Amino acid sequence: MLKTQTTLPLRLWTVQEYHQMVEAGILQPDEKVELVAGQIIKKISPQGSLHAAAIRRTERLLRERLGKQVLIQTQLPIELNDFSEPEPDVAVVRVDPLDYEESHPKASDVYLIIEVADSTLKRDCELKAKDYAQSGIVDYWVLDVKNQQLRVFREPTEDGYQSEVVLGEDGIVSPLLFRDCRIAVADLLRSHIRK
Repeated sequence: MLKTQTTLPLRLWTVQEYHQMVEAGILQPDEKVELVAGQIIKKISPQGSLHAAAIRRTERLLRERLGKQVLIQTQLPIELNDFSEPEPDVAVVRVDPLDYEESHPKASDVYLIIEVADSTLKRDCELKAKDYAQSGIVDYWVLDVKNQQLRVFREPTEDGYQSEVVLGEDGIVSPLLFRDCRIAVADLLRSHIRK
């Protein structure tokens, strides 16, 4: 006899409700969660040193290459739509004279989002990729530190990204909106540093 799997409908949370939960004390301000596609997702904690080092390397490299023409933020909120306020590991956003004091960057302010995956590869390549694509994020990268690869997602649609390219350590990539900025995938990964 075949078992049928029943999918239960989810109650999706809005960004406004998410913030109200913090204000009411339901979620603590220091609680490690983020809102993705209407779902409150627990972030991996504590963060491993491999993950943290990859974020630092990536942020430093982008800051060196892109300079003051952009703002680079790490693990800070991006307001994608009414149902998503993720905190990507690295986001390259438009410069704001007030440093986004009045509101978090919106999807239209984002040039590039990078998630570093060690234990979150499936979530980053599926749930987050679909959410980012539906929000119109044109350039989304997943740095897979375990498999030493960079996954580059582009051509967003309502159904997800139409293009996914997987680059190994010998790959070279440029942010879609900054073609002159060439980045060696090996520079984002740890393995070449130890050789």
